[in-house]
Amino acid sequence: MRTTTGWRADGGALRRTSLQRRDLRPDDIAVRIDHCGVCHSDLHALRDHDERATTPLVPGHEFTGVVTATGSDVRTFSVGEPVAVGNIVDSCGTCAMCGAGQENFCHSFPTLTYGGADRQDGSTTLGGFSREYVVRDTFAYPLPSGLDPAAAAPLMCAGVTVWEPLHSLGVGPGSRVAVAGLGGLGHLAVKMAVALGATTTVLSRTRDKGDDARRLGAHDLIDSTDSHQMAEARDTFDVVIDTISAPHDLAPYLKVVAMDGTLSLLGYLGPVTVEAMDLLVGRKKLSSAGSGGRRSTAEMLRFCADNNITADVEVLPSSQVETALDRLRRNDVRYRFVLDMSDLD
Repeated sequence: MRTTTGWRADGGALRRTSLQRRDLRPDDIAVRIDHCGVCHSDLHALRDHDERATTPLVPGHEFTGVVTATGSDVRTFSVGEPVAVGNIVDSCGTCAMCGAGQENFCHSFPTLTYGGADRQDGSTTLGGFSREYVVRDTFAYPLPSGLDPAAAAPLMCAGVTVWEPLHSLGVGPGSRVAVAGLGGLGHLAVKMAVALGATTTVLSRTRDKGDDARRLGAHDLIDSTDSHQMAEARDTFDVVIDTISAPHDLAPYLKVVAMDGTLSLLGYLGPVTVEAMDLLVGRKKLSSAGSGGRRSTAEMLRFCADNNITADVEVLPSSQVETALDRLRRNDVRYRFVLDMSDLD
């Protein structure tokens, strides 16, 4: 076993401790983690973690770093190469979804970067709030030159989550896109939609985000609490990317979807209630997406490199992880915290 250092849940908080990583299998690489994003999923995992559980919890599932060792069969990576890893580190490889390049929808459930079960030995995967990670080479991605490693880390979760619907729904020049919510997901959705050539609008409850929305490339901001503005926008947008993380009424957002358009629900993945008439009038569609397959993730990284897209981040040393989590609970970040893991040396 390989020994590294990281942050493990202990009694409701994260404690710095030694962690064990598996010895490299033939198709593994070892990655020195330099930067790891902090996601709302990490908050949820820590909230739901039973401190009496014997299963360890080390959060973190969007990170960049450098290859430090390779297994005997690895030909696609070399020591010293910059890489990125997202929230999926394995899948069955044989089901219809894996065959279609959608490992994120694996019928036997993809192996998650943390809190998952290793498909070979059954051990619990430990996440990227650590200095080293061991991963199958096919679930790591070369980090394109020119992308800042800290600002690129959130692309591996937030970035690919918004890229998948934008890409699969055919967003491009002439498309009209609205992004509901301007947070970690939303700000990247704006950047990507604009780079794809879409006329892009932000829907937000916070009027003073107008200047920031336009700085990110949006053409307009609509106050989603203003019934007059929302009525004027009725049947306008081909695609609405809903990144709002709290439970909310979908009806106002369906009303601004154009005929044959789609509302893609990304931020809140709990139960929702929809009036059939809100879909019927205009043949509107409700969809969702989560993460991305290997092909889509690689495409997203190339697109971001070509268009100079990274997340807007605030970088903190990993020793301030609790500060980052507390501020994230209060939505006190624009737009993504990233931990610098070098203080774990």
